[in-house]
Amino acid sequence: MRYPSYIEADFPFPDFYRIRMHFASDPVPDVTAAVRNAMAAALETSPVSPGETVAVGVGSRGITRLPEMVGAMCGHLKEIGARPFIIPAMGSHGGAVDEGQAAVLASLGITESACGAPVRSRLAVRRIGTAMGEMPVLFSEDALAADHSICINRIKPHTKFKAAAESGIFKMLCIGMGKHDGALAFHRYALKHGFFPLLEAVGDAVARESNFRFGMAVVEDGRDRPTHIEALMPPDIVDREKVLLRMAEDRLPRLPARTADVLVIGKIGKEISGAGMDPNITGRAYDLMESDFSGMFNATRVAILNLSEASKGNAIGLGNADIITEKVWDAMDYEATVMNALTGISLRKAAIPVRLPTDRKAIQACFTTIGPKAPDDVRAFVIRDTRHLSEIWASTALKDEIAAHPAAEILDDGALPFDEDGNLLLFE
Repeated sequence: MRYPSYIEADFPFPDFYRIRMHFASDPVPDVTAAVRNAMAAALETSPVSPGETVAVGVGSRGITRLPEMVGAMCGHLKEIGARPFIIPAMGSHGGAVDEGQAAVLASLGITESACGAPVRSRLAVRRIGTAMGEMPVLFSEDALAADHSICINRIKPHTKFKAAAESGIFKMLCIGMGKHDGALAFHRYALKHGFFPLLEAVGDAVARESNFRFGMAVVEDGRDRPTHIEALMPPDIVDREKVLLRMAEDRLPRLPARTADVLVIGKIGKEISGAGMDPNITGRAYDLMESDFSGMFNATRVAILNLSEASKGNAIGLGNADIITEKVWDAMDYEATVMNALTGISLRKAAIPVRLPTDRKAIQACFTTIGPKAPDDVRAFVIRDTRHLSEIWASTALKDEIAAHPAAEILDDGALPFDEDGNLLLFE
C-alpha cells in the first residue's frame, strides 16, 4: 500500500526521556492471609456448612495476584468442608461462548490446578426478579445451582460513568454474574435509567432473590499491588464501595502532565481495562453512554501498537485511538470485539482507526498529522499500557514540566529504539 510522502519518508523523532513514576505504594504484606481473614469474617455472618457447594465468580480483569487470591478463597472453603467451584463472571467476554470464557480465565491463571477448584463455564442464566419495574434481572444458572455464590472483583473507577460507586462487587453482580444476557439487558436499560441507579436496583434484587452471600473486594495501589482486601456483605456493599472507590481513586496512577500532542500505547487488552485502554488515563471515551473523561487527560493523537495475548482477540477500545498497527488488526477477533461493543452499547470502541504497517510509521503519523510543529516541540508520551505507568517515556518538549512533577524521576534519554522491521523495542 502506498502512503503520503510525509509517511513514506524517514522521520527525525526527538529524543525521549525514560521516566520513573514514584506512585504511592502500600501493598498488603501477606495476600493469602488477608483473603483468608476476610473469608473467615464473612463466614461468621454468612455460614457455609460442610458438604455445601459454593460458586466463586471470577471476572476477566488482570488483577495482580488474582490466582493466589482465588486459590485462597477456594482453599478456605475446602478447609471448612465446602465444595467450591469457579465460574466465569464476565458478561460477553470470551466471545460470549462457554469455552471462550473458560479460556479467558485460563489466560489469567485461573485453572483447577492453580486454584484448587474446578471451572464450570456456561452462559446459561435464569430470571430471578425485576429492577426499575421493567428490567429482567438475570443470574448464572451455575451459580444458582450451588448452595451459595460469592465473587471477587477489584474496586476502581469505571470506564463508562462517574458516580459514588462505580466498578466493583455490584457491577460483578449486574454484569458478570448475569453473563452475556444479563450484561446486555443492563446496558440497554442503563440508557433509560442511568448506570448508577440501575446498578443499585439490580444489585439489590440479586442480593434479595439469589443465593449470593458476599463479594471479595480488592483495592490496588499505584503500582498495581493489592493494598486492601475486604469481604463486602449485601446490606453494606454500596456504602463500603463508596469508601473503597475513594481509596482507589487516590491511588490511581496518572501521567505527569494533563495534555499531550501524542500518546503512544504499547498494547491494549481486556485484562488491562474493560475498555481496552482506561479512559481515566487516556481521557478518551467517545461514546453514547460514557461520562466525560476529557478532564483526566487530553491527547491530540493516540496510537495503539499491539493487542495483548490475554485479550484473546477482543480489541475493544481500538476505536478510541486514531491509529493502529497492522499487528493489532491481525491479532483482532472482530466477532469477539463487535460482540463486546454491541453488548456494552459502545459501538465506537469497535470502530477501525487508520492502520499503518509498523510501530515506526504509526508513531510517525501521529507526529505528522497535528499541524506544523517541529518534532522537538511535540509533547509525546509512550506507555506500555494504561495499567502500568511506573516507567514511561516522554519527549524532549515535556522535560521541564516533568522535572517539576513531585512523583517523576528523569532517568536517561536517547532515540526511540526500533528494530529493522519498525517494531518499537522499549517493551522488550
